Amino acid sequence: MKTLIVITGPTAVGKTALCLDIARHFDIPIINADSRQIYREMKIGTAAPTEEQLRMVRHYFVGTLSLNDYYSASMYEEQVIALLDELFKDSDYALLSGGSMMYIDAVCNGIDDIPTIDDATRTLMKRRLAEEGLESLCEELRRLDPEHYAIVDKKNPRRVLHALEICHMTGNTYTSLRKNEQKKRTFGIVKIGLNREREELYDRINRRVDQMMEQGLLEEARRLLPYRNENALNTVGYKEMYAYMDGTWTLDEAVERMKGNTRRYARKQLTWFKRDPQMRWFTPDKAASADFQTEEIINHILKYEHIS
Repeated sequence: MKTLIVITGPTAVGKTALCLDIARHFDIPIINADSRQIYREMKIGTAAPTEEQLRMVRHYFVGTLSLNDYYSASMYEEQVIALLDELFKDSDYALLSGGSMMYIDAVCNGIDDIPTIDDATRTLMKRRLAEEGLESLCEELRRLDPEHYAIVDKKNPRRVLHALEICHMTGNTYTSLRKNEQKKRTFGIVKIGLNREREELYDRINRRVDQMMEQGLLEEARRLLPYRNENALNTVGYKEMYAYMDGTWTLDEAVERMKGNTRRYARKQLTWFKRDPQMRWFTPDKAASADFQTEEIINHILKYEHIS
């Protein structure tokens, strides 16, 4: 059976090093499932694979888009499924890795066939957001689609705008198009979740933030300042740097906020992934190493194939 290996877990847990080992063992590329690493301008703030790592193993969906390119989870699903059709011609395995919950769910379970937003509608709604503000658009969504309004993240402009774009473009509510029906896949899926003790994970997050600052995150964010209203930059790391530039916080405060917000995001990721009963969780064997045991995880993958 053709098998998709999915390796996920919270930010900074150690997915990259393990996935390089797994990819080299099976002689397969890595399909990125980080919704921000897909943008080429955000290398430091997303901890994108280094040039050396990209030379070690071929990666897909890393640095393939620009910040002003429109993209969605449904587009990602379609493109990854098409890629898997090609990869499975040469190998019995493929590897998908990242921490973006919706992207992983889109590939594993499918996503509703929501229409792609046309340029005119997208431009109109972005202009309205700038001119009218998020609160006004939330009120419009409440009138047009009260069911989705009740559950949408009203502080996330991209989520609110997308629902309104669907309402305006199709004449239907976003709720009416969301069926949440799981799609059948032609391949098996083995899901591997990585986790660490909370204190250790938080320490890794804090050290990663410090490393990003040393690598030039502030300078990267400053270069991207003209694009700060793009949805891709509405993310941890860049938001805090822009708050510093706006004079809201000192740089030290911004860095501490970035650490705290990253820790909160890691908790959100774990909550999401732990709802999946098919996920097999692994933690480092402290008696042997501070790293994940590659051989143990490879054996789990091979066992899954045998059982399937």
